[in-house]
Amino acid sequence: MFKTVAEARQLVAELVPGLMAVNGVEKVLCPPFTALMAVRALLEGSNIGLGAQNMHWEASGAFTGEVAPPMVAELCQFVILGHSERRTYFGETDETVNKKVKAAFTHGLTPIVCIGETLVENEAGLTEEVVSRQVKNGLAGIELDDPSRLVMAYEPVWAIGTGKAATSEQANAIIGQVVRGTLAQVFGRQKAEGIRILYGGSVKGSNAAEYFSLADIDGALVGGASLKAPDFLQIVQAAG
Repeated sequence: MFKTVAEARQLVAELVPGLMAVNGVEKVLCPPFTALMAVRALLEGSNIGLGAQNMHWEASGAFTGEVAPPMVAELCQFVILGHSERRTYFGETDETVNKKVKAAFTHGLTPIVCIGETLVENEAGLTEEVVSRQVKNGLAGIELDDPSRLVMAYEPVWAIGTGKAATSEQANAIIGQVVRGTLAQVFGRQKAEGIRILYGGSVKGSNAAEYFSLADIDGALVGGASLKAPDFLQIVQAAG
């Protein structure tokens, strides 16, 4: 929940030239709902995607204050679903995330599905159990014809906005063994290999290259560092 429309325009204007100069990397910006139209206009003609930070699962209805999938699809190609802050503060569950993922596919959106354990769960040795459950329940009943239409983001909750980050080896192990391993159980090994899995949680320009160098980490879902153009560009360049 950062950036007014004017502030978003300024940030994106600073970002676009540098993002356009990086080839071989898919880049997506996910501003607040209020700034989507303004940012979309600035991205016109670029190779930079646009995503929303959330949406409801119903196509329309008496859900005052919510934003429906067709409203998002009118402007965006991507939507972030199940972010830990949505789960922690707004009562989202694996089941509601599942409804949203299904709605995203129905309306032609590529969901970026967030999963990750809390500090308590991590310290109790429950990481594998929690993450595997979130993957299975969040994707239950989904037929995946094209693996590129699904993006997963492993974000250990204890690493978001805290300055703490999972080591690259820890993140790669969880992503490769638990996340991709569970995806293989759900969709089969071949499709699981084609699904991009991002790491999120205190990713910065100074540590991004280390994450990207590892085999199972396909990119990053960037939080605080995306709010400053030089910091975000440094991360994108590290992926190039």
